Amino acid sequence: MSDLSVQSAADVAPGLSQWQRVVNIFTAPSKTFEDIKRGHKSWWMPFIIYVVLGFVFYGVVNAKVGMGQVSENQVKLSPKTEEQMAQLTPEQREKRMKISTSITQGIFLATPVILLIMGAVISAVLLGTINFGFGGKAKFGSIFAVWMYAMLPSIIKTFLGVVVLYAGVAPESFNIKNFAPTNLGAFMNPLETNPGLYSFASSIDIITIWCLVLVGIGTALVAGVKRSSGYIASFGWWALVVLVGAAIAAATS
Repeated sequence: MSDLSVQSAADVAPGLSQWQRVVNIFTAPSKTFEDIKRGHKSWWMPFIIYVVLGFVFYGVVNAKVGMGQVSENQVKLSPKTEEQMAQLTPEQREKRMKISTSITQGIFLATPVILLIMGAVISAVLLGTINFGFGGKAKFGSIFAVWMYAMLPSIIKTFLGVVVLYAGVAPESFNIKNFAPTNLGAFMNPLETNPGLYSFASSIDIITIWCLVLVGIGTALVAGVKRSSGYIASFGWWALVVLVGAAIAAATS
């Protein structure tokens, strides 16, 4: 068989199925990213998984805690906000809490749109970083698909959040911003810990680090650069966001 025939056969070889990609992210991630590099950039399966699990989580939170209680808890976790609320009349406070609850519900319900916008922005930043900073040759569609698949370990955190809720966590102590014991902040009392330190500790999350490793591997692979370059791109931006977030939390506490 000629080299041309071998090449033609390789070109028409089918890619992995969506489910194979999902499974490989947890067992052999490079296979998923190699498939994306070959031009199979479909990302709808992980997107559907995120949306379905997001709405399941919303339903469990609503049933076990309630959106009103979620908003109340966030007020308690912010001394400045709680102080401001204490200065309002009962009618004003009730109105403010209704608005807050509606915003919280709106964020949950807008999860699909938020996910797509966030993915597009992050992918654009990674694309610019890996191509202009490290000489890569990635395409936006490839980076977007990498990001969608690389975030799949985050579903473990969602499952853990559901377990925590069904395990009987007190509604008054539920923190929607840190609902699963996957980071250092989950083992701290947010009311007794410096806000900046708590924000930083909450960012040291095993699931987040897992996802960032996958982003680094996938970004480097589809861009045709060293894996270390992918790690620098993914962890570098993450570190910047973490430090800025901790600084803002400390300054506004």
